[in-house]
Amino acid sequence: MRRTIYMPRYPECWSSCGACANGRVFILEILVKPGDRVATDDNVLVVETGKVALDIPSPYAGTVEELFVTPGDDLSERMPLLTVQTEE
Repeated sequence: MRRTIYMPRYPECWSSCGACANGRVFILEILVKPGDRVATDDNVLVVETGKVALDIPSPYAGTVEELFVTPGDDLSERMPLLTVQTEE
């Protein structure tokens, strides 16, 4: 089954405090490429929030099929990041 991994929702504290998300939210590094196998919870991307770098893990195990982002791309909540072909 083909599964899409989306940018997670931003924590509520970002709108009240804003310290972590000061500035752009963008792709700092892509840790996988199409054809790579990933396990559940393997990190697939690193996101920069202006003050903090966050790892984005895969919620699925499978094979990376397609990337929708490149390093430097600005992100928004629920934006598609990549697809994984699972064996389910």
